[in-house]
Amino acid sequence: MTLSGTSFLGYQRGRTGGAVFHATDLASGQPLSPPAHAAHPDEVDTACALAWQAFRAWRQRPDADRAAFLRAVADGLDARVADLVAVTCRETALPEGRVRGETGRTSGQLRLFAGLLESGAWMDARHEAADPARKPAPKPALRSRLIGLGPVAVFGASNFPLAFSTAGGDTAAAWAAGCPVVVKGHPCHPQTSEIVAEVIVAAARATGQPEGVFSLLFDPGHALGQALVSHPRIQAVGFTGSRAGGLALMKIAAARPQPIPVFAEMSSVNPVFLLPEALATRGESLAAATHGSYTMGSGQFCTCPGLLVGDVADPASPYVAKLRELTAATPALSMLSPAIAARYREGVAHLRGLPGVQLLAEGAPAGERQARATLLATTASAVQARPELLDEVFGPCTLLIHAPGAQDKLRLAAALEGQLTCTVHATAADLAAHADLLDELELKCGRLVFNGFPTGVEVNAAIVHGGPFPATSDGRSSSVGTFAIQRFLRPFCWQDDPRRG
Repeated sequence: MTLSGTSFLGYQRGRTGGAVFHATDLASGQPLSPPAHAAHPDEVDTACALAWQAFRAWRQRPDADRAAFLRAVADGLDARVADLVAVTCRETALPEGRVRGETGRTSGQLRLFAGLLESGAWMDARHEAADPARKPAPKPALRSRLIGLGPVAVFGASNFPLAFSTAGGDTAAAWAAGCPVVVKGHPCHPQTSEIVAEVIVAAARATGQPEGVFSLLFDPGHALGQALVSHPRIQAVGFTGSRAGGLALMKIAAARPQPIPVFAEMSSVNPVFLLPEALATRGESLAAATHGSYTMGSGQFCTCPGLLVGDVADPASPYVAKLRELTAATPALSMLSPAIAARYREGVAHLRGLPGVQLLAEGAPAGERQARATLLATTASAVQARPELLDEVFGPCTLLIHAPGAQDKLRLAAALEGQLTCTVHATAADLAAHADLLDELELKCGRLVFNGFPTGVEVNAAIVHGGPFPATSDGRSSSVGTFAIQRFLRPFCWQDDPRRG
């Protein structure tokens, strides 16, 4: 395995000579070699021109061609899993099992979209036959279907270096829609991105795809992303990251002479509502599951439960007591980068400093690249006075909110911003007594979970991983599952086309 750290412009490698940056071996804190080379400004133009040229040809090819390409990428990733483990674990501090599992998820969603292409269902084809004798005017023959938007800029995510990055869900959905992709690799894991890009280019060559179906550009900052979103050949954007980052890209895209859609997954605290009977009958087991969910992956999942809502004022209750015990016993948790660890500490410190917030428990002291699990508590009335208590802290921190009555919970739900998920733990009697709460939560999220936890997103035809703003920039979309293809498609109609009847 020999890595060069240079971009991919279609089938060609980018130039050296520009700015260089290093990923970090998070176990040792040392920079990894070779360094990554930032893409030159003219290479953005080259990648986008190749993507546009490829789009003009690729959109006319049979769906089976794209399906074969997707499957070849999936097979190639599975074959390189040992290389990915060796590199990704160093760059991200993720354990081997997580990297292997995420590789399988990435190849699995590529195969999922290949199957969707082979079914033909993705295009939503419709036909209205002509009726020349219709009065008062003849009826034309109409055929319609969904077609691809054009080249898509995809931003690699820090917290999913495979499943939401170079060949991740955004890329797979765009390819399935017939849209070439230009990826901005995440600066925290450039070597992982380079290995995946090698797989993609080999698969594209082997299956005879146009050269520009894929490019990967490196950059340590924001200039490349701004240039991509501004480029006239880019027709849509896929992004997973911070609210500030998503909003910045949306602003750039809206200011273009031709505005384009930005499908950004940005911010979610994924509230968990603990209804009375469920809390009373299974408090300790709920606490164990809560702890497992909010510390899973060091709390660096977009579905991490950051709010726990219920009658939780009594520190001696089975749920609160067990959750405090488990939190206090949590070891220091490795974060994806020193910068993310620093932002986590800042977020926790801000939340702890707000009036009405109490520290209930925290885990083992953490180093510079680690996080300390943190359990905080407040009340529904405090939240009403200070809505910033509902802001996301990215990492293993969760906030208990004492909301004892049905109306307390309902008011809190009404105050929520849009979320990726909401969760309800309830018995049948609880559900009947809180019907208004369930109705409100349907308006607030893209996925409502019953008697489970939101971490762990299925990848299939029925899943929705989206939600109202600011969970995403467009609440009509999903970034996981076959719904995701719809982001990169538009309806098109042929009228009286003699080639189609």
